[in-house]
Amino acid sequence: MLQIGNFYLSGNVFLGPMAGVTDLAFRLICKKYGCSMVFSEMISSRALHYTDKKTETLLVTEEAEKPLCVQIFGSEPEYMAEAAEKIQKKDIASVIDINMGCPAPKIVNNNDGSALMKDIDKASSVIKAVRSATDLPLTVKFRSGWDCNSINCIEFAEMCEESGADAITLHPRTRTQYYSGKADWNLIKAVKDKVSIPVIGNGDILNHSDIKKMIDFTGCDGVMISRGAMGNPFIFTDETPDKEKIISTAIEHLDLIMKYKGEYIGIREARKHMSWYVKGMRGAVKIKTEINLCTDADEMKKLLCSLL
Repeated sequence: MLQIGNFYLSGNVFLGPMAGVTDLAFRLICKKYGCSMVFSEMISSRALHYTDKKTETLLVTEEAEKPLCVQIFGSEPEYMAEAAEKIQKKDIASVIDINMGCPAPKIVNNNDGSALMKDIDKASSVIKAVRSATDLPLTVKFRSGWDCNSINCIEFAEMCEESGADAITLHPRTRTQYYSGKADWNLIKAVKDKVSIPVIGNGDILNHSDIKKMIDFTGCDGVMISRGAMGNPFIFTDETPDKEKIISTAIEHLDLIMKYKGEYIGIREARKHMSWYVKGMRGAVKIKTEINLCTDADEMKKLLCSLL
């Protein structure tokens, strides 16, 4: 059991937030395979302020996926506080997370995401504003630093705790690394030794056995799986699925995407997921090319089944 603020979780392995990936359909699939808590795609506090319709659709949820952590991003304390208030009123989230780790240019160019790691005082003001706006458990996700010359995750973690965060998640790569190189798990261990709130480790969890390896090596309280879950929700269990299980899960996932987004949008958004499911299978290269051109659900299912 893992406690975050006043909320108790039955497990400690989470699906990390990924824009364009961790939508409701994927969250439900990962929950089915044993994920302890799922995270939404990141939600713009500015977009929530202006009642952006597309952003509102990112907050659609189902009882079956709970507990859900909703991740928000932004650098204006007043907008972030407002976003937290709105999410609490919707009564959909068990936890709220603040994104201070996203490396994408369109995010950091607005001084959001990992750009906040360059201004620890501003980051603190954001956390304090959100903390004052909600009594939901509050977590913060961040990186090891901006670049190799500014590794400040220990100082940043201590600031998060002092500012009111109930738990933190560290992805031990710098912003300039994006997702290249190797995640430095030593930094997760170093942060764990310095704070008293739960520390969730993230980075280079590529199979189920890596979960235990990270916990044993770092002493972290929980593990967040992001890219390792793409096309591989089985990572949350110790199951090694056969080809039939992979294809049937892919089709189940496809049906869920279309249920929530309709066939036209759903097929197009499903292409990347289906390609991830079949990666490494014999004949997958050719099938992936066809999947990426497919506009019909039945045809996509036939392409998937042709790999059996």
